[in-house]
Amino acid sequence: MLIGVLPVEGAAAADIDALEAFVARHYACATRRLPPLAMPPDAYDEHRSQHDATTLLKAALAVRTADLDRLLVVTDRDIFIPMLTFIFGQAQVDGPAALLSLARLRQEFYGMPARHELMLERARKEIVHELGHTFGLVHCADKQCAMALSINVTNIDIKRDALCGACARNLADRLEAMAG
Repeated sequence: MLIGVLPVEGAAAADIDALEAFVARHYACATRRLPPLAMPPDAYDEHRSQHDATTLLKAALAVRTADLDRLLVVTDRDIFIPMLTFIFGQAQVDGPAALLSLARLRQEFYGMPARHELMLERARKEIVHELGHTFGLVHCADKQCAMALSINVTNIDIKRDALCGACARNLADRLEAMAG
């Protein structure tokens, strides 16, 4: 399996390095870093002061190469979808792409002192969550499972960066079917 990592311009290279290394370890797969994606100008909503996640995902899919099994897009910008005030990420269930925003994973977003390792911990959990959706996983009732729904950072902090037993078995079955 090959997972592409696509930083959106402005994302710190050191953060992308750490997250890409996590993806490679967690999924025991190869990764490939793509050149940074320019933020599509039409993604910015000036009334919300946020970027439209769907527009960003569409732009990312346009640069995805056919050899990539999955694409993880990482931005430092705050993102939304029209029906929600904000989102931490978005993914296509059983689709090729997942998007992660680091903006609200940072303590500074909430006026608190920076805690870089906490941001990376949260990002790892949300990567497992969003990529899980691309493999067909849905939200889990186990609040410690990475597939649990997160509507705030407290929900993320409760989660592990791993799947519960049921979700892990589901993922293993799906990955086996992909490989078979």
